[in-house]
Amino acid sequence: MDDPSKLSPPKSSKTTPSSNTKRGIKSGQLQPFRLQTEQRGQIKEQAFTKRVKELVAEEAKQRIPMAQGLPLTTDKPQNLPRPPVKEQTKPLNTKLHTEQRAARRAGFNNLVSSKNYSLEILRRFEEKLLKVIEEEEIKTMRKEMVPKAQLMPMFDRPFLPQRSTRPLTVPREPSFHFLKQKLCSGGEPYKIHQHINQNMKAVK
Repeated sequence: MDDPSKLSPPKSSKTTPSSNTKRGIKSGQLQPFRLQTEQRGQIKEQAFTKRVKELVAEEAKQRIPMAQGLPLTTDKPQNLPRPPVKEQTKPLNTKLHTEQRAARRAGFNNLVSSKNYSLEILRRFEEKLLKVIEEEEIKTMRKEMVPKAQLMPMFDRPFLPQRSTRPLTVPREPSFHFLKQKLCSGGEPYKIHQHINQNMKAVK
């Protein structure tokens, strides 16, 4: 057998503590997460259970019948004091305006009814007048539409146009040179237009 001293020592792994410290890796234990939602849930659950217990206790107290105490005197009935007697109310002499308002309302209703009646009479009168005028117009139109006999034309004396005795129009040359002078002198347009009309009348 080989000598154990001669055996070579086992080779160390590549990841040594010295190498880990050199690389900056820190070894530690894993810790569980602590969320705020779990804490809030626990607090709300405790408050809810406490409230339920209080409600159950109050309901249990209400179910217990409470004994009423006896009156002070059981032999003689207790005489309660009478309430003070109130004085009778005296009516006041109030003056209401209902009658005056009713009279004014009746007068107003009468005025409105009379106004409506007069308007109705006026409307009927206008309708009747329009009907009479329409009937008169129809009568006049019927009279005009009646055919009437026309006189026969006189064929023995036919119409012969005669020559007019009016002298012939003498032509006249318009004076445009006077108009040019006016335009050059800066005359008013209204006066120029009037001068042209006068010249045209003279030509006619």
